[in-house]
Amino acid sequence: MDHIVYLAIGSNMGNRSANLKNAISNLPPQMDVKKKSKVYETPPWGHTDQPMFLNQVLMAKTYMQPEDLLGHLKRLETALGREPSFENGPRLIDIDILFYDDEIIETPPLVIPHPRLHQRGFVLVPLNEIAPDLIHPRLGEPVSELLLNVDRLNIHEYKGK
Repeated sequence: MDHIVYLAIGSNMGNRSANLKNAISNLPPQMDVKKKSKVYETPPWGHTDQPMFLNQVLMAKTYMQPEDLLGHLKRLETALGREPSFENGPRLIDIDILFYDDEIIETPPLVIPHPRLHQRGFVLVPLNEIAPDLIHPRLGEPVSELLLNVDRLNIHEYKGK
């Protein structure tokens, strides 16, 4: 378990809370979750005509290399019931790699840090909760500073319903 990764997980279909818990419980043994943000209810991003999301950010350790990790997470999404949809459409589960150590990776299947994380309040709010001083390796700014530049309206801690 040599590498530190940050993952964003989200769901807006079915039992959203159970979907997040199920994803987290299926990360071991390849990943050892060290920190979890609170769960936040957030408006959809991109395509707005869909249900609200639940989002959470995790910090974990893994032995997997970036491309292998991406493949593993995509297989996990499928195993948990995710079906193909359109970009930014509704989904049962979504797992994105935000950071992998402090690496900058640009390969055809993978871009790390996640290329739009600095624009997304639904990622930065929970990320700031567990890693406010984490420096974005491409932008050179801490998460707490990036958070100041995004819309946080309608992002609320999820208390369950």
